[in-house]
Amino acid sequence: MAGNRTDACADGRPRPWRRRRGKGEERRPGPPGPYTMLPWLLMGMGAFSNLFQGEAPNPWLGGIGLFAFNSLYVSVVFRGFDRKKRESPVSYWLLAAMTAVTLALAIGYGGSWLLFFPLLSLACGSILRERQLAFGVLGLAVVATLVAVWRGHGGSDPWTIGYGTFISGAVTAAILTLAETVMELRATRQELARTAVEKERLRFSRDLHDLLGHTLSVIVVKSEAARRLAPRDMDAALTQVADIESVGRQALTEIREAVTGYREGSLATELDRARSALTAAGIEPVLRRSGPPLAPQTEALLGWVVREAVTNVVRHSHATTCSFVLEGTAERVRLTVTDDGRTPVVPPSPGIGGTGLKGLTERLAAAGGSLKAGKGPEGGFVVTAQLPVEPGPADAEAAPGPVPGHTLGR
Repeated sequence: MAGNRTDACADGRPRPWRRRRGKGEERRPGPPGPYTMLPWLLMGMGAFSNLFQGEAPNPWLGGIGLFAFNSLYVSVVFRGFDRKKRESPVSYWLLAAMTAVTLALAIGYGGSWLLFFPLLSLACGSILRERQLAFGVLGLAVVATLVAVWRGHGGSDPWTIGYGTFISGAVTAAILTLAETVMELRATRQELARTAVEKERLRFSRDLHDLLGHTLSVIVVKSEAARRLAPRDMDAALTQVADIESVGRQALTEIREAVTGYREGSLATELDRARSALTAAGIEPVLRRSGPPLAPQTEALLGWVVREAVTNVVRHSHATTCSFVLEGTAERVRLTVTDDGRTPVVPPSPGIGGTGLKGLTERLAAAGGSLKAGKGPEGGFVVTAQLPVEPGPADAEAAPGPVPGHTLGR
């Protein structure tokens, strides 16, 4: 596959799969590992040479110290690449033991044994962070310089040991911190990509539900109307059949737009479709509208509310009238859809019921609005949507005031 795939690990977290590289494609470099720190042990070859050639007093004691130092170095460095182990108290105890061994060897032997200070600083850079690192590396550099001076290395040698000790720990910590940051950024990018895919799936399933639910309801209602009209008025039945064809074609277009994510609803279009669907179902539609013109995104969201509300009214309400009241101010706009049905559209329980209404609640909440649905005080069912008003066109004229009893349509 062209992109990264994920599978579930034993603990339930997604496990990244490596993408296959094409011909000539460069492999992305990974973070440094603990094995990259091992070649620096070659700095201790001078001390080993002293022991091997018999130039160091008490060679058995020096050999034990050299073995202890190398063992502690390997242990500390490998723990430094595991965050949990690195922050464990055991790592600090091992680092303290390594410091004691380094001081004993450097003070006791001097010369090439002083190079264990930069190696100790490398180990400090793999374990310590932030203030601990600053104080540790600076203090170690000062101690290394003082020990080098005390052992009688004049000239620039003591300062070279001190500078090498400081720079070794600082550079090591900087590289490892940068590597950790890069890995965190890669993990964050993968998580963002996964979240984007989940959001797109949710958007598509929500749009598909709203589109097909409404469209199929209109097709069913108009088909029933055509069946009733066919025996006595063939022309009227053919009109309903033509409407079914038009609704089907429009549904195909909307589904294609929903797949690509570019669908923008129009409140006027949805109100016109609501009039057609309600009239075919024998329900009288009524519109009362007031307030300034609305921004396209606000109209699109309210269009979804109209679509879902009409779908529920046609399917479940057994109503004779359905009213749409749109009221707007400079800050907020409110749409209320009320029917006089004998049974509620959804169970009269707190909250929003039904997949469509739940999806609408999420849509409006994301835009700073709200949706309430429930049984009306005089029976029937009431859906109320509120949204903040976005700035509309500058040259738009004020919308007309409320027109009581105005019927949907042209």
